[in-house]
Amino acid sequence: MEAPKNPISLWSFLLPMLLLVGVVAALGNTSKPRNIEIEELPSFNDSSMAARIKKIETLNEKAVQNPEEVVAMVEMSIKNNTNRRKLGYFSCGTGNPIDDCWRCDRNWQRNRKRLADCGIGFGRNAIGGRDGRYYVVTDSSDNDPINPRPGTLRHAVIQDAPLWIVFKRDMVIKLKQELIMNSFKTIDARGVNVHIANGACLTIQFVTNIIVHGLHIHDCRPTGNALVRSSPEHYGWRTMADGDAISIFGSSHIWIDHNSLSNCADGLVDAVMGSTAITISNNYFTHHNEVIFVGT
Repeated sequence: MEAPKNPISLWSFLLPMLLLVGVVAALGNTSKPRNIEIEELPSFNDSSMAARIKKIETLNEKAVQNPEEVVAMVEMSIKNNTNRRKLGYFSCGTGNPIDDCWRCDRNWQRNRKRLADCGIGFGRNAIGGRDGRYYVVTDSSDNDPINPRPGTLRHAVIQDAPLWIVFKRDMVIKLKQELIMNSFKTIDARGVNVHIANGACLTIQFVTNIIVHGLHIHDCRPTGNALVRSSPEHYGWRTMADGDAISIFGSSHIWIDHNSLSNCADGLVDAVMGSTAITISNNYFTHHNEVIFVGT
């Protein structure tokens, strides 16, 4: 794959982004026009979906109680880690508080869930699938968005139980339709080279506690007008998605870290419709103009 040109590193952009995402979500109800609509539910109780959305909205309202305190915590964390690096306290220290939290453990591959304790900023409480079991993705296919095959990424992310999702090997995943994530999931691609490319990409809609780490997401394309499963009990009709790399819609406690995102049809990361308690950190953005859209 051709090396990225004219990259934009988010670490220099980290602090203002951590602060912006948490604050803007409380300012109003204006958002970028989207073609996402609440799914029609041929096999699901409408009242149950309404209750789920209401529960998430209530959770979102309480997600960030004291923005100024979060700002101060981020500033202190960065300052402390930078000072420790200068003093040589950690031989592996980089000055990046997120990296230093887990990379200094030589056995991090055996302690992957420690990552959930390393977040900073408004999304610092996102635990993802920390309290669940590991799910190993072994199959890169995505042939059936309604009945995904066990071992695929789609089968993993729709499950109701918390899951820490890892990959058996390097793979390129071409999604037939948008990947709709269920709550309490971590996608952890550390140690392998995983691309989500040349098809649909990630949708984080009306859910909570999501961590996405270490993916290469690029060349995302509009998809939709199709049935897509979002949980073991539910599939619904999806209108056209815009082709964002990661779309965050009405969700909270989200951490997007150490991903490479490029060359998608619309934005790279969109956070809209009251999404809050989000950290976007250490990502690598290239070959794109509309990188991040933060609405309310």
